[in-house]
Amino acid sequence: MAGELDGQRVAIIATNGVEQVELEQPRSAVDGAGARSTLISLSTDPIQAMNSDIDKGDTFTPDAAISDVSADDFDALILPGGTINADQLRQSGDVVSFVQAFFAAGKPVGAICHAPWTLVEADLVRGRTLTSYPSLRTDIRNAGGNAVDEEVVVDAGLVTSRTPKDLDAFCAKIVEEFAEGAHGVRDAGATAQA
Repeated sequence: MAGELDGQRVAIIATNGVEQVELEQPRSAVDGAGARSTLISLSTDPIQAMNSDIDKGDTFTPDAAISDVSADDFDALILPGGTINADQLRQSGDVVSFVQAFFAAGKPVGAICHAPWTLVEADLVRGRTLTSYPSLRTDIRNAGGNAVDEEVVVDAGLVTSRTPKDLDAFCAKIVEEFAEGAHGVRDAGATAQA
């Protein structure tokens, strides 16, 4: 529904290798609901999107570099997938700190496919229930999270989905959760709700 996110600022973090549909469809969903999205990357150089991790898609010019933004500037965060994208982002200390600041403030976050790798790196899955691309589930469990195989999972403002096939449910749920706003801060060691 148009207007649900009027006035909200949504950060989207991506770099080379981002799964194009996982960048475009969630961005379109939040913008269509009235938010103002900002594409953030490791630098402002154009990034190469991919289709199914194999075929080159379009290039996108980031609106800002991660070193030039603060989580305080945004109300919500989207982390699209793509194997190479997620692997690069989790190696950036600036990205990890940025994501940690969202969780520390209880702000809603959406992560799809391989994106939870960044959450694992940032030690943010402990005690949470989430889903992801199947190959990440052992990493999530090893990091103290409860990995499940479901279309979309919500845990205290964290929305996760498995693959591009789940995008319709993911987009609907991020708009809903982002509209609710901050969800309060959870203890890192809190037990996940089933």
